Amino acid sequence: MRPAHPTERAVGIDRYVSDADGVGGRLRTADDHFRVRELERFDTESLEASTDAYPHLVFRATLRGWDTNDFASRVSDALGISRERVNWAGTKDKYAVTTQLFSVYGAEPEDLPDVDGADLEVLGRAGRNLEFGDLAGNAFEIVVGDPERPANAETITDELREFGGLERQRGEDGADGSGTPIGVPNFFGQQRFGSRRPVTHKVGLEIVRENWEGAVMAYLGNPTDAEPEGTQEARAFVEETRDWQAALERIPNRLRYERSMCHALAECDGEPGPEEFRTALERVPSNLQRLFVHAAQSYAFNRTLSERLERGLPFDRPVAGDVVCFSDADAPEGLELPDTDRLQRVDERRVDAVTRHCERGRAFVTAPLVGTDTELADGEQGEIERDVLDELDLEPGDFDLPGEFHSTGTRRAILVRTDLGLEREPLTLSFSLPKGSYATVVAREYLKVDPIELG
Repeated sequence: MRPAHPTERAVGIDRYVSDADGVGGRLRTADDHFRVRELERFDTESLEASTDAYPHLVFRATLRGWDTNDFASRVSDALGISRERVNWAGTKDKYAVTTQLFSVYGAEPEDLPDVDGADLEVLGRAGRNLEFGDLAGNAFEIVVGDPERPANAETITDELREFGGLERQRGEDGADGSGTPIGVPNFFGQQRFGSRRPVTHKVGLEIVRENWEGAVMAYLGNPTDAEPEGTQEARAFVEETRDWQAALERIPNRLRYERSMCHALAECDGEPGPEEFRTALERVPSNLQRLFVHAAQSYAFNRTLSERLERGLPFDRPVAGDVVCFSDADAPEGLELPDTDRLQRVDERRVDAVTRHCERGRAFVTAPLVGTDTELADGEQGEIERDVLDELDLEPGDFDLPGEFHSTGTRRAILVRTDLGLEREPLTLSFSLPKGSYATVVAREYLKVDPIELG
């Protein structure tokens, strides 16, 4: 296995599992070169259904150049309603063509606005709004722009097929003939931590240690070469002076969260202490507060997977001491969807039986997203989990935090498998992943470039 790109190593991803040189190139050279379609499990009634019992209008939108939040705001503004009445199951990037469901409380089909860059298809009515749990996964179609070694894609596919344990489990093609089955480590992609400025996990680690000043400075400071020169200078000024009022004159208006923190600190009487730094951190939206802690959990998870790779332990089947979860029986056909609410510890007697479940896509080896309720594995995997937490000076009880920073934790499958469709002209990767898994963890194995090029 070859070393990962240095930027990836900074977020806990130490290796590629394929040894072949990457095809090179980059993603998102055009919006229609990155297509995402949600795989939903949400039932609707007809439009003639009673609006008293089914008050939510459900429609599918294909968006070009729209961030999900911005599109929802555009719809709510056009309807003259609260943004809270527009819901969806998964947030999508604007630099793509995305197809996803929305629900709007109390709307009629004729009320929906015409929006540039959006095609709407009304599906029916529902008795409740869409929620994150209604998203089972996503189907991707990704065109690689300007590949240097496109022929290497086939060798990489063979290596990923072997890594996923699929050489001994399936025939030449996927079960439905749609592609070649492959497997990759279920890393959290670079976007989780900030593609150009990967610091969210650094902020989260300081939060979990209740070092509120360290958390604020990790966010306000830490200039990187990927940022504009003026932004780098502003961050360096904050680090050197702690002059919050003067910093507001230097921090660009577009960095509204940084400015909000500085405003809070500038309002303090005297030197800010831990409580004032925590108050400043809580000036950012609640979803970002949670993201900081989630990024810390994700970093520890990535480190755990990297260490399992280093030790040569399998990802497609358990060893004694592992904790596995079972598959979600309600997943759309052809999608392997782990259900981390159904966990089982694997002892020596159960290894062979659970291995057979894993081979059939009915069970998945897991690693922790550590939180207050986390129970670590036994055996060698348990050693890895404890070693990673010791290196980071963390333990489950540290996540007993105030407000939005609190986390009970969960576990997550360490391997993601899919049937990959590969087209040569242009070089195109087509595959489906369960919710929470990143398309870039597949694409990175093929391109092997700076993660900034993965978009």
